[in-house]
Amino acid sequence: MICETPRGYRVSVILLLVLVFVGVGYFGYAHAQELAPEAQVEVPQVQVDVLPSGVDGVERDSVEWVEEVESQALPKAQAPDAPMPVVVNPSVRIKDIARFEGIRDNQLTGLGLVVGLDGTGDGRGAGVRMVANMLSRFGISVDPQDLRSRNIAAVMVTATLPPFARVGDRLDVTVSSIGDAKSLQGGFLLQTPLQAADNQVYAVAQGPLSIGGFNVQGGRSQTQKNHPTIARGPDIAIVEREVAGEFLTMRDDRLRLILHYADFTTASRTAQGINEAFGTATAEALDSSSVMLTVPAAYQDDIIGFLAAVEDTKITPDTAGRVVVNERTGTVVIGQAVRIATVAVAHGNLSVTISTQREVVQPPSLSLGETAIQESTSLQVHEEEAPLMLLGGATIGDLVNVLNAVGASPRDIIAILQAIKEAGALYGQLEII
Repeated sequence: MICETPRGYRVSVILLLVLVFVGVGYFGYAHAQELAPEAQVEVPQVQVDVLPSGVDGVERDSVEWVEEVESQALPKAQAPDAPMPVVVNPSVRIKDIARFEGIRDNQLTGLGLVVGLDGTGDGRGAGVRMVANMLSRFGISVDPQDLRSRNIAAVMVTATLPPFARVGDRLDVTVSSIGDAKSLQGGFLLQTPLQAADNQVYAVAQGPLSIGGFNVQGGRSQTQKNHPTIARGPDIAIVEREVAGEFLTMRDDRLRLILHYADFTTASRTAQGINEAFGTATAEALDSSSVMLTVPAAYQDDIIGFLAAVEDTKITPDTAGRVVVNERTGTVVIGQAVRIATVAVAHGNLSVTISTQREVVQPPSLSLGETAIQESTSLQVHEEEAPLMLLGGATIGDLVNVLNAVGASPRDIIAILQAIKEAGALYGQLEII
C-alpha cells in the first residue's frame, strides 16, 4: 500500500527550510561584520565633468584640463620626473687644458725577444731567426731551420720618454707580438734597446711581463680573457740618455702656452684669466690654440714660480657641440652644447629570417622511385611597430629624457642621430670613430 503525503504539507516544509537557511546566513554575515570590520574597503568615486568651465565661466582648453586631471589622479610616487638641473662647464686649471711650448713627450720603439713561454710562442718566422742570431753572439752556430721552439716570441717594444727625464729613471713599456704567438703569459723580455726618431738609443728594457689575462686551450675548447698577445712591463726600462737641448723655448722673457684643443673662446678666456691674476699685458691670445705670455717683472728671477702660478690659474673653457659615435661598441657621447631642432622621428627594426630545413621524401608505393632528401627554404620578415615621436628641446637633457622614455637602445640612438644630421636638424658636429 502506498501512502501519499498531502501537497500542502510538502510546500510548508520547503518554505520552512528556506527560512532557516536565510536566517543562518544573515546571522553569520552580521557576526563576520562584527569580528572583522576592517575588511571593508571603500572605493572612492571620481566624477569627471566633460569640458569644465574655469573660475571666470570661460571654458578651458581641453588639453590643459586633461593634464590637470591626470596630475590630480596620479599618486605622488608616479608624478612626472623633476626637470634636469642646468649643466654648466666647470672651472679647471690651465695645466689641465694646455701646455707650455717645448714641453712634450718622445716616443721610443725597439725590436725584442720574449722567452720562457709555455708553448704559446712563435713556431717560425722572425722569432726563430732572432734566437739563432742571439746564440751566434755567444759562439753557438745554429741553423734557423733546425729550431722548432714554441717558447719564444718576436715582439715590438714601445715606450714614452717624458720631458725632463734623467739618466736612471724608469719607464713602463708595452710589448706586442709580431709573429704567430698565441700568448705572452709568463714571458720574460730580454734586453732591448729603445730608439727615438733620430735612431739614438735613449732607454733599455728588460724584465718580466704581465698580460692581465689568460688564454687556455684544451682540445677544441678555448677560454680567453683580455688580449694575451699584448703585455705590459712596469718600470722595466731604464733611461740611458737625456734629450739634448732646452725644453722651454723662451725669447725675450716670452713663451707660448699651447691649448690641447684649439678654440677661440677658450684662448680668449685663458688670456683674460691670466691678466686678471698677474696684471694686464701679461697674456695675449695669438690664435685659437696659443697664448703668448710675458714674464712679469716680479717673476724675472723665479721663472718656475711664474709657470706654476699660471698652471694653477682656473678658467672656464668652452666646448663645441659634438656628438661622438662608436658603431663598433654602440657608444654614444653627446656634448651638452648640442642642440636639436624640433623634428618628428619614426624608427623601427626590420628583421629578416631565412631558414633551410631538410625533409625526407618517400616515393609512392610500388614505384621504382628512391628515397630522396629535399630542402625547403622559408622566409620570415618581422618589422616592429614604430610610432611617430617628437624630438627637440633646448638642452641635451630634454633629448635624453625623450629617448629614454621611448626605450631607444644605443644602436637606435646612433641611427636616429645620423638621420637627424642628414635632415639638417642637428646643430653640432657628428663624429663617427
